[in-house]
Amino acid sequence: MTPFGERIRELRLERGVRQKDMAASIGVSAAYLSALEHGHRGVPSWPMIQKIIGYFNVIWDDAEELQKLAEGSHPRVVVDTSGLSPAATELANTLAAAIGELEEAELVVLNLQLRKALAGKKKV
Repeated sequence: MTPFGERIRELRLERGVRQKDMAASIGVSAAYLSALEHGHRGVPSWPMIQKIIGYFNVIWDDAEELQKLAEGSHPRVVVDTSGLSPAATELANTLAAAIGELEEAELVVLNLQLRKALAGKKKV
């Protein structure tokens, strides 16, 4: 599941909306919405994000949060380390091999450490 898919599911369940009903309202199939929620579809298009924001009638801050979650919700990431150092390649391969074994708390800590290391270099 992606962060965006998780949030969409939370909003839908909080409001007691069935997937089938939401899908019909925003003009997609229930299968597509299910795939989006479960992270089997890539980042939705901007118009689709807008439809979802409109469907839930969320306030500005929540709409911005949904947009950011969508941008960071690529379910299949490819890391190209060609031209980078051996340490970069090792890091990418270690993470790819071990990510499924890490606990949620460990993932949060690693993500925060990476964001801290990148602070000031570029926006993550």
